[in-house]
Amino acid sequence: MMAVIRTGGKQYLVSPGQKVKIEKIKNKKEGQEVIFDEVLLLEKNKKLEIGDPFVKGAKVTGEILREGKGKKVIVFKYKPKTRYKVKRGHRQPFIEVEIKTIDYKL
Repeated sequence: MMAVIRTGGKQYLVSPGQKVKIEKIKNKKEGQEVIFDEVLLLEKNKKLEIGDPFVKGAKVTGEILREGKGKKVIVFKYKPKTRYKVKRGHRQPFIEVEIKTIDYKL
């Protein structure tokens, strides 16, 4: 069983037992359960359910394992002949979620 969910402006292909790093969700802590209602596609017993835009009656539940930050990305701006240089770093926060169940009710 697999599903495509949308969260944080991105889409993720998930299945039960899988660990996924998603965009940080506000007001959620480690050990809490999170429910994803925006299921775009669902595959069960080799049958596809495609949402319009979401699959009705489908939800994906998961458990938050940890919070963290991704690898540092260096942003360097440079303009020749004008003595302009700016160097910045960025680390994107994320939450690691373990997918527990994919529920689908007609």
